[in-house]
Amino acid sequence: MRFGVDEAGKGPVLGSMFAAAVRADPAALPDGVGDSKDIRPERRERLAGDIRESADAVGVAEIPVERIDADRTDMNTLTVDGQAEALSAVARDGLSGTVDAGDTDAARFGRRVADAVDTDVAVTAEHGADETDPLVGAASIVAKVARDAHVADLAEEYGDVGSGYPSDPTTRAFLADYVDRHGELPACARRSWSTCDDVLAAAEQASLGDF
Repeated sequence: MRFGVDEAGKGPVLGSMFAAAVRADPAALPDGVGDSKDIRPERRERLAGDIRESADAVGVAEIPVERIDADRTDMNTLTVDGQAEALSAVARDGLSGTVDAGDTDAARFGRRVADAVDTDVAVTAEHGADETDPLVGAASIVAKVARDAHVADLAEEYGDVGSGYPSDPTTRAFLADYVDRHGELPACARRSWSTCDDVLAAAEQASLGDF
């Protein structure tokens, strides 16, 4: 029995980041497990259900916008926190496994995750582990499905918000329209992201042009 840990939603300008940990015998995982980005959403959702059924334990952690925008933090630290919170839900003494490294220094990232877990676990961190380790791939799928459900909830509340990524024209249009109508960013926006600064600056410039 081993574990794998990964996160989804590190880069979006909207909504929470999610991390997931899967504790299982790798041989028990369903076929087709791998990097969630390479799997269609419908199949991801089915695989996530199959993973939960075949795994010994699954943990999911959410890092909300408020924590992302908090002073004196950074995404590396938040990624460590998210992965450690998810891993804590499945960890037990003597367990070992792999996490997807969220830092340029993979070994340092692994140490930080291990140090943040109360249980005595052996953590190996690797870049691109969701493509090479089936348990990390499984965690990637579970985290991505949690993030997808979160974005669907945002769409129910706000209308079409797109994917939430800064490169998505629908997301940028949503932010610009929201600021135009309400004079402020929506609560789901990561205000510390430069994309939000750009939207606010464009709105201010447009208002100055009205005079």
